[in-house]
Amino acid sequence: MPYRAPISDYEFLLRNVVGFDQVAETETFADATADVVSAILTEAGKMCEEVLAPLQRPGDLEPARLENGVMRTSPGYAGGWKAIAEGGWIGMSGDPEYGGMGLPMTVTSAVNEMMSAACLSLQLAPLMSQGQIEALAHHASEAIKALYLPNLMSGAWAGTMNLTEPQAGSDVGALTSKAEANSDGTYAVTGQKIFISWGDNDFCENICHLVLARLPDAAAGTKGISLFLVPKYLPDENGNPGAANDLKVVSLEHKMGLHGSPTCVMQYDGATGWLVGKENGGMAAMFTMMNNARLGVGGQGVGSAEGAYQHALAYALERKQGKTESGTIIDHADVRRMLTEMRADVFAARAIMLANAAAIDMAQATGDADWAARAALLTPIGKAFGTQTGMRVAETGVQVHGGMGYIEETGAAQYYRDARVTAIYEGTNGIQAMDLVARKMMDGGEAASRLLDEIEDQAEKARATMPDLAGPVWEATETLREATEWLVSQGDMNNRFVGAVAYLHAFARVLGGHYHLSAALAEPDGARAKLARYYINALLPEHAGLLVQAQNGADDLFALTADDLVA
Repeated sequence: MPYRAPISDYEFLLRNVVGFDQVAETETFADATADVVSAILTEAGKMCEEVLAPLQRPGDLEPARLENGVMRTSPGYAGGWKAIAEGGWIGMSGDPEYGGMGLPMTVTSAVNEMMSAACLSLQLAPLMSQGQIEALAHHASEAIKALYLPNLMSGAWAGTMNLTEPQAGSDVGALTSKAEANSDGTYAVTGQKIFISWGDNDFCENICHLVLARLPDAAAGTKGISLFLVPKYLPDENGNPGAANDLKVVSLEHKMGLHGSPTCVMQYDGATGWLVGKENGGMAAMFTMMNNARLGVGGQGVGSAEGAYQHALAYALERKQGKTESGTIIDHADVRRMLTEMRADVFAARAIMLANAAAIDMAQATGDADWAARAALLTPIGKAFGTQTGMRVAETGVQVHGGMGYIEETGAAQYYRDARVTAIYEGTNGIQAMDLVARKMMDGGEAASRLLDEIEDQAEKARATMPDLAGPVWEATETLREATEWLVSQGDMNNRFVGAVAYLHAFARVLGGHYHLSAALAEPDGARAKLARYYINALLPEHAGLLVQAQNGADDLFALTADDLVA
């Protein structure tokens, strides 16, 4: 079956699970009523189904290519971008002063996830622009905002982020790109950047690059990095794209997936750029963009999972094999298990992502530090678990197809190939886990404790009506609390880091149980309660083994030397 936007799932989650009612009650987002949000999701879903989903396979089969220095994007992508831009979907959460809709990030996240499920390669382009919009809105001068934000939000121009260099991946402080002041207040930016998603296209008037570079005599490491806005075409006196800047796409990477998304090697040769934020303050500005992108990438994982699940379900409903009641493989126990796990994890990951976005909205609307801490805590969990779910569900989708899943013509493998990079870019999932157990626990675990208190309070109240579901959620939460207390007591950071991935995944499992319990309480007699029962009984117990691993410490691992690891 073709992709169908799961509008009812979003509406249910917003209404019953992730606390969106609090967001809509704020003065900042008072216009985001249930009717308005429903209309927005319906319209966006229609675009995803009718315009973007048909571009999924063409982008994979006919990748973007570079011809004599000119970018040629996949068939239909220009029309897809036009639909995204004209629908206003790029600037959904942008400031209305610059042409945005001013909508909550929660709604933007839902729309982004739908676009990811329909065509991940193309969705990556507006996601990059959204991150740049966020960075410029917080850190750029008024002149830059006045010129660039309206063009980025309208889709006339597109944005990128340029961090990585051949010798500087996760260690951003090792970058060597340099910037030297010109006499007119601009800067000459020189260097090479790699892995630049949508570094160029043939459907926008201008491409705006945010580039990290080092000023002369700047301090070593991340403290000496500044951020510059470097457009492909220099705006003329009227703000229109003028002369070509001194930059170019050197080559395109040949990737495992996301073939429709050009991943560029960019060369800057004294290109003209403008400082964004303060000198040597580039990392603060770039992290604004990256945190926005991390939420979005988590949503990409959930979208990939949704697309893969729908693809596998359609196959299971049609494929005849063996003697079953329905005559198709959906009645085989193992196929039913795989599909149920896929759907249960998609729900859990989607709920975490939307709860993360709702916390961001509440922090913006109220200025409350506790909401900001909640958003910060959920960001690495949402990014890592969302993308892990995307990979796992897509891989399971191949398995549901059996031998046909390994045949490219069915399209099942594309979901896995496309989703695989989401666990790598915008900070690997390992880095997300280390961020969770280190930076996000600098408060002694207080933000985590407040969240666990809420989960236990809900579970305690639910014992009266659903004791068989509430009990396991409460017990899992208490086990997670004990592990968190152990974690923050560790002075040796390696004791935290060794088990960080396991801890993050256990945290996500408990959150998933909490959100599934919320769903069951809202619809106790429906399919959602049945799904919650499966998740809580079959998947939530994974948290226990994960937390044993999380508290194992570093001794066993570091007792092995590099030589010991060589066969």
